[in-house]
Amino acid sequence: MKVAVASEGKMVTEHFGHCEGFTLFEVQDNQISRKEFIPNPGHRPGFLPNFLNDKGVNVIISGGMGGGAIEIFNEKGIEVITGASGDAETVVQNYLQGSLKSTGSVCHEHQHADECGH
Repeated sequence: MKVAVASEGKMVTEHFGHCEGFTLFEVQDNQISRKEFIPNPGHRPGFLPNFLNDKGVNVIISGGMGGGAIEIFNEKGIEVITGASGDAETVVQNYLQGSLKSTGSVCHEHQHADECGH
């Protein structure tokens, strides 16, 4: 399984599309076996979900995410967890332990930052 976290440094970012990049965690036997950082190739509507799907991602974790991106991930069978915060690796460990739940935090794309709190 491969889990992607929208990241700024080692931390989960508040907005998926505008993140610095994605920390990809490969998971085997419910343990992190490999970690890799991939810079964000650019924020264009619909691009990032397809980009991460092509990387083999099964789960995406972010602080917030636009409804369009969530819809594309859902169509591709990729689990979306929003409302996460803190250290990316800790968040993935919490997900693997079943203690990380999505809050459904949706950002309304292309609107002012304060409208989604991000």
